[in-house]
Amino acid sequence: MDLEKLSIDRGSGPKRAYRPRSPWLRWVLIGGAVLALWFFRNPLLRMVQGPGSAETELPRLESASSPEGRAPASVAGSDPRPRKTAPVSGASANGYLVARRRAALSADTPGRIVELNVQEGTVLKEGDVVARLFSDEAEATLRRTEADLAGADVAVRSAQAAIVASERRLAEARALVGTATSQRDEVQAGLTFAEQDFDRTKRLVDRGAVTKEQLQRAQSTLDQARARLTGAEFALVQVNAGVSSAESNVAVSVLQKEEAEARIQSLSAVRDLARATLDKTIVRAPFDGVVVLKDAEVGEVVSPNALGGQSRGSVATMVDFSTLEVQVELPETSLDSVEIGQSAEVYLDAFSKEQFQGTVERIWPTANRQKATIEVRVRLETIDPRMRPEMGARVVFPRKAEADGADADSR
Repeated sequence: MDLEKLSIDRGSGPKRAYRPRSPWLRWVLIGGAVLALWFFRNPLLRMVQGPGSAETELPRLESASSPEGRAPASVAGSDPRPRKTAPVSGASANGYLVARRRAALSADTPGRIVELNVQEGTVLKEGDVVARLFSDEAEATLRRTEADLAGADVAVRSAQAAIVASERRLAEARALVGTATSQRDEVQAGLTFAEQDFDRTKRLVDRGAVTKEQLQRAQSTLDQARARLTGAEFALVQVNAGVSSAESNVAVSVLQKEEAEARIQSLSAVRDLARATLDKTIVRAPFDGVVVLKDAEVGEVVSPNALGGQSRGSVATMVDFSTLEVQVELPETSLDSVEIGQSAEVYLDAFSKEQFQGTVERIWPTANRQKATIEVRVRLETIDPRMRPEMGARVVFPRKAEADGADADSR
């Protein structure tokens, strides 16, 4: 059987023509790769160097040098214009300007703002009124308490006057006791004489020396003396009762005065409380500074313990610009190159070509495990009026030898 007859002759057919690729595509791809490497050079360098590589070199600027080539020594409060020096290498870290003294101002009691006297940029002195809350109820309570206090003061004066009058009546009653006692003694003496005269007259009548009419007169005189003695003793009892009444009046007046004085003390405490409550509705500046943020408006309710969106927690935020310092996050690997009191050079992002002198003031006693950094605070030797809180900054901590050399040059 011939199988060749069953095969299919495909023939040679037309061949596809070979088209060489354009060389421009290759150069475009190479150029794009080079541009990408140039654009991402800094992140790639940081990935290669690792987080502990904080050594860098930044230009230093200073004012015109002296004829000998040395810069004049800087003093506190001098012109903070940039200085020009040789590049310095050392540990560096990024951070921000922060205020050591910063306060979010709020009232001590919840209330609605009826007066707001500040806005962003307002300069305040210690004690200036920032805002006032609704205080009609507190003012009414204070007025009522002051009125009650005035009434209690009048009661004290009235009780004192009553004491004086009662003591005067007591003295008069005691004087009447003396007079009544003298009268009683006088009447007693007259009674004794009348009794003796009656007895003598009676003996004489028995002897027939005198008439019975004389005995009757002696009896009448005796009866009158006895009646006068009864009246004198009754008068003495009344006078003594008057003395007791006057003494009671004096005691009552003294108690009334003590009660009024105690009421004055109580009302004074209530008045002080009302004043304190009223003072809580006034928000004052706790120190000299500048308002950097207005947190509320007139008509809003503020509360010192605000948690939700129903009320504001503060009225405004102010900072003391004289306490500006640099807060930086220093890598743990650079901790050995920084110590308290060490000089530092600060470069603000806003004025990157200018250098500001600083000193390491505080090193935090704990590290940030997520960032592997330690917070360091750098005190600025001079506060530039252009500085603002939260400005970005970069701090260079010169090596020990370079720092000593810089100090020697400044001297």
